[in-house]
Amino acid sequence: MGLAAAHYALNLGHEVDLVEADAVPGGMAAHFDFGGLSIERFYHFVCKPDAPTFALMAELGIADKMRWRPTSMAYFAGGALHKWGDPISLLTTSLLNPLEKLRYGLQMFLTTRRRSFDGLERVSAKNWIENGSGKGVYDKLWRRLMELKFYQYADNVSAAWIATRVRRVGKSRQSLFQEELGYIEGGSQTLVDALVRSIESRGGRIHLSTPAEKVDTENGKLRGVTAGGRFFPADAVISTIPTPLVSRLVPDLDEASKAAYDAIRNIGVICVVHKLKRPVSPHFWINIMDPGIGIPGLIEFSNLRPVDGTIVYTPYYMPIDNPKWAMSDAALMDESFNYLKMVNPELTDADRIDSSLGRLRYAQPLCEPGFAAKIPLVRTPIEGLFVADTSFYYPEDRGISEGTRLAREMAMAIGTDHQIRREPIFA
Repeated sequence: MGLAAAHYALNLGHEVDLVEADAVPGGMAAHFDFGGLSIERFYHFVCKPDAPTFALMAELGIADKMRWRPTSMAYFAGGALHKWGDPISLLTTSLLNPLEKLRYGLQMFLTTRRRSFDGLERVSAKNWIENGSGKGVYDKLWRRLMELKFYQYADNVSAAWIATRVRRVGKSRQSLFQEELGYIEGGSQTLVDALVRSIESRGGRIHLSTPAEKVDTENGKLRGVTAGGRFFPADAVISTIPTPLVSRLVPDLDEASKAAYDAIRNIGVICVVHKLKRPVSPHFWINIMDPGIGIPGLIEFSNLRPVDGTIVYTPYYMPIDNPKWAMSDAALMDESFNYLKMVNPELTDADRIDSSLGRLRYAQPLCEPGFAAKIPLVRTPIEGLFVADTSFYYPEDRGISEGTRLAREMAMAIGTDHQIRREPIFA
């Protein structure tokens, strides 16, 4: 979002400095060198409704790098894989009884056709699924996934947030019987590199390893940003850092604004990625319901983006006060590989080529019912200061598409009265 905001601000004729705490640009979309393979630290995929992504790629001259591939998903339950995500799989599965199949299929189909989620804004996902598909469906398909992602908050997640995710993936299809997801050739680094070229070729300055320390104001007016021990004068500032850090970054904000940012809670993620000699499964995404496996799913990324060997992500989502957050990297990598062997008993230790791990303390906003009312205005009370992070994408989930859309909105608001829109607009 920060890179895209810089790109769009330059489009509008502004002079731009971008300060980035990391040693590389791109945030959650950045790659790392995984034994000679350039791969995302945190997995990404593209869906067909992601129009802002396509518009940005076209503008950057890389629209021809978009690739689409038939994909599939499955559930792992009772020691076996159950294919999922199409009418035949639903009709033939042993996971649900006939009435549950009917109710579940109808609820998910109607969700993909839904235009507005206002009616779900104050409803929990648990109640929405139980009322639509039945308690049995929630217990069999959802409960463990929610508990292993949100832990003590599992019963208090917004239905609008879940339903929007269902719609986005549900509308990314080749046909009723075939899911089709997308990837950018070369990975998300292709987009990051194109944004960097766009910014630097037009005089924008990117300052890496330069963490923002303070947004400086005087008499209620913006002066600039102190970052990495330097002062960057500015007439406008766009902040895309996690909201829990905003109060400290902008000490001159009024107390009500600080309280609003502080009230937005996040959970962390520890994302383990494995390089293997053989596949785990033919599926891109597997939801895991087995009580002996402590992750909600795995993403076999090489079943979407072709790479040498097999690449599998195993994400651990959790509040950072969970004892598991303190586990060592080595212990988590070993544990998650053992989970892969439980999903595919033919895997052996000799099939594991390499493992790596990334941690983020502020990875997933906790979007409870009524969350829309908690999100502050992007345009802050300090003139020229705009603040947004992934929680502002709500009810959409984290992703390049929403980051791109909101970045453009913020750039358009610099020095104008443009009304920054979040979508959908809740009543």
